[in-house]
Amino acid sequence: MNTNQNKTTKVFDLGLIDYKQAWDYQTNLFQSILDVKSQNRSLAENEQQQTKNYLLFCEHPHVFTLGKSGDEKNLLVKKEALYTIGATYYHINRGGDITYHGPGQLVVYPILDLENFFTDIHKYMRLLEESVIQTLAEFNIQAGRINGLTGVWIDFNDESKARKICALGVKTSRWVSLHGLAFNINTQLDYFNHIVPCGIDDKAVTSLEKELGKQQNVDQVKSILKQKLAGLFGMEIIT
Repeated sequence: MNTNQNKTTKVFDLGLIDYKQAWDYQTNLFQSILDVKSQNRSLAENEQQQTKNYLLFCEHPHVFTLGKSGDEKNLLVKKEALYTIGATYYHINRGGDITYHGPGQLVVYPILDLENFFTDIHKYMRLLEESVIQTLAEFNIQAGRINGLTGVWIDFNDESKARKICALGVKTSRWVSLHGLAFNINTQLDYFNHIVPCGIDDKAVTSLEKELGKQQNVDQVKSILKQKLAGLFGMEIIT
């Protein structure tokens, strides 16, 4: 157990940002934490620096991303035709298969040294899901998990009606996290027709807007989700 735990977490709201730009941004933060951890290995415990934690909130222009273990066949539009729908494509280093990001979808990238909180990847994934489940409860929507599938689902107890409202895909190295979650708020859901979302071809996707029948305030959802993440992880949020 790390006796020099730092639960202070800096929040950045990056707004609408190009996927590659956000990827580079989070990768730089991720590497800065790894660098401190590397330096600490050669220092006495009383000389070691605390590692930092970050939460990045953003939205992306239309983009499809494929995880390292994903199947490119799950992209149903030819790469050279992506420009016709105003989208880009990246094969990246997170877990999971293919997903879509776009305007109206709230993306959260926690860049955390999990040794500041707990060293359990399964618990980490479940708490990310729980933060969204608790956020949806504030809108009187009951959501949950489906055994064997990551993410957050509506009508999770009825597989014929189940629809995904939040996807997860993460990477960790030496307990530092990268990538995160994508929560459909006012998302243009027709873009999911161009992929087999997360490699699952028999489940629908949905959004908060679709479930509630009207466009939602993304900033309000962001504020609630930030509070839920802070509570579940025991973070001290700074902005």
